[in-house]
Amino acid sequence: MSRLTLAAALAALTLATAPVQAASFSESQRTEIGDVVKDYLMQHPEVIRDAMQELQRKQEVAEAEARRSGVAKYADTLFNSKRHAVIGNPKGDVTLVEFFDYNCGYCKKAHADMARLLEEDKGLRVILKEFPVLGQGSEEAAQVAVVVNKIAPDKYRAFYDELLMSRGQVDGARALAVAADLGLDKAAIQAQLKDPEVAATINESYGLASALGINGTPSYVLQDDVVVGAVGYDTLKEKIKSVRDCGSASC
Repeated sequence: MSRLTLAAALAALTLATAPVQAASFSESQRTEIGDVVKDYLMQHPEVIRDAMQELQRKQEVAEAEARRSGVAKYADTLFNSKRHAVIGNPKGDVTLVEFFDYNCGYCKKAHADMARLLEEDKGLRVILKEFPVLGQGSEEAAQVAVVVNKIAPDKYRAFYDELLMSRGQVDGARALAVAADLGLDKAAIQAQLKDPEVAATINESYGLASALGINGTPSYVLQDDVVVGAVGYDTLKEKIKSVRDCGSASC
């Protein structure tokens, strides 16, 4: 445990056990109290562990509540924006939002989970938020993806599948090559990359992610919940079921 972490734990313990203002004690009393606390902690170091675990639990609860509040506040942009791609059933009864990056290894692993969910659940609507956080190549690929979704939304799913599962580093050149493989005009795509709406689309994802405390990929939003990380097929399926059963990702 670092000195800073230990100091924070000791401060929390002191405040919890002696809420009286420190100024009300004399210097000798404060020294004596410090010695007593030190001796106790030396004999019972598990108190620090327990305090830190409780602090972490409270922080996680607070973060989860803040994220739920953010989902409610930005629900319209999250679920109804015109600036994202939709795959699966566009009129599905449950919506799953994913923030992803084409160079994210965990996103690639999670792709099979998403594909399986879409295959099995014909009532699932999936919103894909381009969230390039892994460098210039990711940003270039996301820009091409935004244009593909704009000019050929019917081909976006195939583009997304092929580009996400590409081997090696993904960048603008690779994204254009995938688009060309699908019969799209590379020159037409390149002509629209500077359209202000392309940057606005990606910036919207950045803004939503910031508001929801999302800083990595993949991250998901389901109804009232934010799920961070490649949590796997079973967890996502259970949360989708919960949304249908009780209107919340956690019944």
